[in-house]
Amino acid sequence: MANQTPESNQPSNTQTYGFPIYAADWIPEETVRSKIDKDQDNSEDVGGESSSSTSRSCIVLAGGGGEGRSGIKNVIVICRVDLDTKSLAEQPLGRIVLGTDLPYRMAVHPRGGGLVCALPNSCKRFDWESIISPREGDQGGEEGEEVINELKDVGQQLALAFNQEGSVLAAGGEDGTLRIFEWPCMKTLLDESKAHASVKNLTFSESGKFLVSLGGPLCRVWDVNASAAIASLSKEKDEMFAYCRFSVDNAGNEVLYIAANTERGGSIITWDTTTWKRRRSKLMKNYSISAFNVSADGKLLALGNMEGDVLIIDSTKMKTHQLVKKAHLGLVTALTFSPDSRCLVSVSFDSRAKLTVIEKTPEKRKGSKLAGDVVVVRVAIRGFLLFLDGKGDHRQRK
Repeated sequence: MANQTPESNQPSNTQTYGFPIYAADWIPEETVRSKIDKDQDNSEDVGGESSSSTSRSCIVLAGGGGEGRSGIKNVIVICRVDLDTKSLAEQPLGRIVLGTDLPYRMAVHPRGGGLVCALPNSCKRFDWESIISPREGDQGGEEGEEVINELKDVGQQLALAFNQEGSVLAAGGEDGTLRIFEWPCMKTLLDESKAHASVKNLTFSESGKFLVSLGGPLCRVWDVNASAAIASLSKEKDEMFAYCRFSVDNAGNEVLYIAANTERGGSIITWDTTTWKRRRSKLMKNYSISAFNVSADGKLLALGNMEGDVLIIDSTKMKTHQLVKKAHLGLVTALTFSPDSRCLVSVSFDSRAKLTVIEKTPEKRKGSKLAGDVVVVRVAIRGFLLFLDGKGDHRQRK
């Protein structure tokens, strides 16, 4: 349950949901729109809340206390986001309890095929309906949950990712095994037991042709169709690769970003996806990266750190666009941009979710136009005064 301070009856962009949050993502809203709208309409009838349907979005959060010794439940929750009031709902729209299994990582199917969560020894798929539907006694049943047989008893999976079409699922294990499957038939495309010492992050290219896996000292590039590694991306000096994300730059070219930590701070490395060579790197001094993501339009990068700060930078200039100091009380665990790139949700071990609205960059053209208009007015006034002076001289000569 979310908690607010007594004076915070007004909509808030920060909510505390009562469990350490490990994963967060936006839900492809069109796939669950009817159910969400129905639930929200009912809550408005009872509570008197109102919000236009166009402003409604939802996020899914996963986390908990682990094996249960802490008394904190392991849960998946769906929460409403109101873009009009720029706020997160205090009470979750849906909630499912998972017993002693901690949902450490998750992947949202991009075409409405539900949610895949990595549990300590296996992976499960959850229907949106099973999370949104009310349950008696605050308990989640097995209806709407499905253990994925191909990922059963395989140990902890530290990374999960769907390609953009939702036709391929990749899973990276703590034991270093990389598995790639066709979805939903789960036909094995790749099962590499020695991909890394431990797979920590995965990302599919925009086209779905490539998969990049990160773990140990290397990033490896895989051709999905050929089911083979085609390149290895090595670290330099004291770099420790932490996250990888594909995106598209302003020229429409696909790029790969790798977020790394060094003794001097965090570093963002940009790679060419044709030659698989480094393009450039940007060092953020004294900034330890604990979470990383890229906006859907490719214009912004988001970083979270150990101290709870959230940094948003321009991907072209690699300069700070927005800094949210102490967004959280501690380590930022995940960051996710809204599909329209207008907002960012950050989560943490502090049980908080925070919605940050992306500030708009002032348009220089408007400033230049205004300056030009001022010049034109000044010239016109000067000309008018000269005209008057000339007219006066003409009268005096007469």
